[in-house]
Amino acid sequence: MSVRPLPFFSSGLRLDADLHLPDDGGAGAPYPVVIPSSGYQGLKVIHPERFARTLTERGYAVLAFDYRSFGASEGEHGRLIPQEWAQDLRAAVDRVSTVEELDANRIGLLGWGMGGGVVVAEAAEDERVRAVAAVNGIADGTRSTRNMHDAGSWQSLQERIVADRGRRSEWGRSEITSPWDIVRLDLDDRTDGYVGAELYRAPGFGSGVTLESADMLLRFSPESVAHRIAPRPLFVVHGGENELHKPEEARSLYEHAEEPKRLEIIEGAGHTEWMFDEHPTFRALLDQLDGFFTDAFDRVLVG
Repeated sequence: MSVRPLPFFSSGLRLDADLHLPDDGGAGAPYPVVIPSSGYQGLKVIHPERFARTLTERGYAVLAFDYRSFGASEGEHGRLIPQEWAQDLRAAVDRVSTVEELDANRIGLLGWGMGGGVVVAEAAEDERVRAVAAVNGIADGTRSTRNMHDAGSWQSLQERIVADRGRRSEWGRSEITSPWDIVRLDLDDRTDGYVGAELYRAPGFGSGVTLESADMLLRFSPESVAHRIAPRPLFVVHGGENELHKPEEARSLYEHAEEPKRLEIIEGAGHTEWMFDEHPTFRALLDQLDGFFTDAFDRVLVG
């Protein structure tokens, strides 16, 4: 695999990005492109680069990037707003469409966690995207967030969001809170353990988040636009024992989408404890993703 910087701009903000290419000396160019979209607190050095390491082995180019406000990308600290992430993802599609050795007619999106909803929201408005895969994603921000909380913490979060709206209108700034006040990792032992052992190794992971971000998350509903992806294919994959984003998110997203669509529930898998390059569950997922994108892109070539 070869890697080179490929930064781009979104809403005037410079976003940090790297283009990962197969190590074949350009023999496979122009390459089909997959753009991974990170989840909550996601950074390009975590799952996007994990997907890049494995997908480039299979002949894909992969653009790994950090959303605005994350990593080395520009933006207001603590601002984690999925609607803006969809804009960043669209700008990523703009960028790869200009690179000579990439095939602008074979662009796919691969979303993880919250990014699974972001790819749906972006593709619904962008016909240049030829295929969409949502892995352990969210279909509705209010429902998925409510399911992470007990009654007390959910009531507290709602009250804080309402109070913050007034604060923002008066002072122009939102309160920064712990990211885990919004996403309750402690109610999912397997995910909580993986995050503590693996993800905190990435500099900047676990940084504070504005309550405005929580407010906008509750208004985010990818399932409401999922039908617009058709006739392009949608592949929805979810861990059957995912206690962070419940499997009902995948089922609802699938039900709201039109054909062609596919739903795969991975039995025995949680949210993220199997995300290692050589884990059998991850390798099996890559086989399925490869087949999905290959079929989708082949239809483009034939058409």
